[in-house]
Amino acid sequence: MAKESKTPLLDQLEEGPWPSFVKEIKRAAQKKDSAKDLLGQLERSYNDRIGHWKHGGIVGVKGYGGGVIGRYSDLPEEFPAIAEFHTFRVNMPSAWFYTTDKLRKLCDVWDKHGSGLTNMHGATGDIILLGAPTEELQACFDDLSDIGFDLGGSGSDMRTPSCCVGPARCEFACIDTLNLLREVTLEFQDELHRPMFPYKSKIKISGCANDCVAAVARSDISVIGTWRDSIQVDDAEVANYANSGLDIQSEVADLCPTGCMKWDAEAKKLTIDNGECNRCMHCINVMCKALRPGKEKGATILVGGKAPIVRGALLSWVLVPFMKMDPPYTEFKDLVRRIWEWWDENGKMRERLGELINRLGMRTFLEAVGLPPVPQMVSMPRANPYYFWDPEEVK
Repeated sequence: MAKESKTPLLDQLEEGPWPSFVKEIKRAAQKKDSAKDLLGQLERSYNDRIGHWKHGGIVGVKGYGGGVIGRYSDLPEEFPAIAEFHTFRVNMPSAWFYTTDKLRKLCDVWDKHGSGLTNMHGATGDIILLGAPTEELQACFDDLSDIGFDLGGSGSDMRTPSCCVGPARCEFACIDTLNLLREVTLEFQDELHRPMFPYKSKIKISGCANDCVAAVARSDISVIGTWRDSIQVDDAEVANYANSGLDIQSEVADLCPTGCMKWDAEAKKLTIDNGECNRCMHCINVMCKALRPGKEKGATILVGGKAPIVRGALLSWVLVPFMKMDPPYTEFKDLVRRIWEWWDENGKMRERLGELINRLGMRTFLEAVGLPPVPQMVSMPRANPYYFWDPEEVK
């Protein structure tokens, strides 16, 4: 007779063709009691239909206000190995580039101090180390520092900034996302490690409008690589696409969101009104051999994106249509500081930047950060402009 499983509900999550987190926890449980008790409590949670974690206090390491997330079991007598099961958020390298040597050292530190369970990577982009007791926190942090890693952000601070792979591997990147991320991380160390804001603030960087890190949807300040001049067109390659069977009219011109493209099928000529182009990247994605981003490259700065936690979800909207992004990025850093100063002074507890702008108005925000209104800031033309002019300003 087959032995009855202790985790029948979790076992079902191992079925099917996809990788299973249950399988990985079971592997860790062969070496770590904490992983074994984690399986038991998770099975219990599925049976009881409630989570058995509680928030029992604040934990951290010396000199830091964030980076460690406290987690406690509400069944400590039944599962003593996870009575304390704290999480580290570890600042990842730009675009998540590692050497195998660094990864082995990271795993050695975590096997020494924690459960051995990791999340590579969390939704914030950080390296997530899941499950350490309180007495191991400082020692683990010290060992992480010795191998060159620092903690990321948690709580009401600047969360760990992240970026796409950028020019390291992407031919469409309009800015050096990796260098910009490093500069931002080093510049704002106080804001990253010591919670001082009304709520969390996120900066995410994408090299082009494809936005591979979903910055527009997820970050309070988004940096999206773009260009200011005309799309580069190779007419010979355009003709090659047409000769190879691509229906340029229906798959490119008709799908342009601003209607700025015209296709002459007889002459095999694509004409672009660049004054109407909004740099969405669709045509370039479809015809990457024929069309390229322009040569005058920089970034669009957007603000206000967030997930639906306290209030509904918001997509970022344009603040600066074009900004040059050359080291040391002084203009961008100064803008970030002005934004934070206004938000910190006016924001309510747990109120994100986009929610504050909606409450007080884009006009008030622009006056505070010292930016002139431009048409690109209008969210919905003729329906919901974010700023108004005084009567004496209108001729």
